[in-house]
Amino acid sequence: MDWKRFFDNLGMNGTRWQWRIMRWQRQWKQAARGETISTNDFSVTKLLLTLNLILFSIMIIRGVAAGYGFSTLLRPNSELLVISGGQWWPLVVQHGEWWRCISYAFTHGGLIHLAFNMVVLYQVGPQLEQEIGPGGFISLYVITALVATFLGYIWHPMVVVVGASGALFGMIGFSISYFHRIGGYQALAQRDFMLRWALFAFIFGFMVGADNAAHLGGAISGVMLGFIFPISLRSRRALAPLTNLVAGLCSLAIVASMIFLALSWFRY
Repeated sequence: MDWKRFFDNLGMNGTRWQWRIMRWQRQWKQAARGETISTNDFSVTKLLLTLNLILFSIMIIRGVAAGYGFSTLLRPNSELLVISGGQWWPLVVQHGEWWRCISYAFTHGGLIHLAFNMVVLYQVGPQLEQEIGPGGFISLYVITALVATFLGYIWHPMVVVVGASGALFGMIGFSISYFHRIGGYQALAQRDFMLRWALFAFIFGFMVGADNAAHLGGAISGVMLGFIFPISLRSRRALAPLTNLVAGLCSLAIVASMIFLALSWFRY
C-alpha cells in the first residue's frame, strides 16, 4: 500500500507517516525476533501509568456522583474500591469474577497510594522496559500481579486489595536477580539501587499498614523470573515464540479485565 499517497489524500504529511509506519514495522519484526526495541514513541510504562490514572479518575467521579464527596480522593471506602475493580476473593470464587485478579493492580486506595505507586513505576519502569523489551515488561507486570494476589488469598482472603505495588515489587525483585546475573559495575549498581528501593518500600508498607503479602508475592515471583529470563540475544531469539505468546496472552488478559470491569459497572 502507498502510505504516502494515503496520508496525502487525508491532508496529512504523507512522508512523515510513511517513515513512522516503516519504523513501526521494523520494531514489530525486532520484537518478534526477541530483540530489545529502542523507541521514543511507544512505551508500555506510559500506557500502564495512563491506565492507572484513568481508572482512578473514574473512581473519584463515581464516588462524587454517588454522594461520597471528595473524601474519596484520599480515602475511598471498600464498596467503592470493589466497584472500581478492587480484588475481593468472594466475588472471584463465588461469582467467577476472575478479572479482578488483574484489575486490582490498576485500582488505588486514594491519591497518596496512587502517587507513591506511580512514582515507583515512573522511576523503575522505563529502564527495565528498555532492557527486557515491551513484551517482557508487560508479562512481568501481569504475572507478578497475579502471584501477588494469590498470596493475598492465602494470607487474607476476606480483605479488599487494591494497588499496583505487587507488580511493582515484582519489577524490583526481577531487577535484583536479573542485573545480578548480568554482572559488571553498571548492572550491579542497578541491582543495589533496586535493593534500596525494596527495603524502603517494605519499611514504608509496614508503617502505613500496606498489603505486604502482595509485596512479598510480587517480589518473590519477580526474583524467580529474573533468574530465568534470557539475557543473551541468541537466547532471546530462540525463545521469542514463547515469550511473544506469553506477552500476547498477558496483553489480552489486561484488555479483557478492563472490558469485564466496565461491564460490571452496569450491574452494580
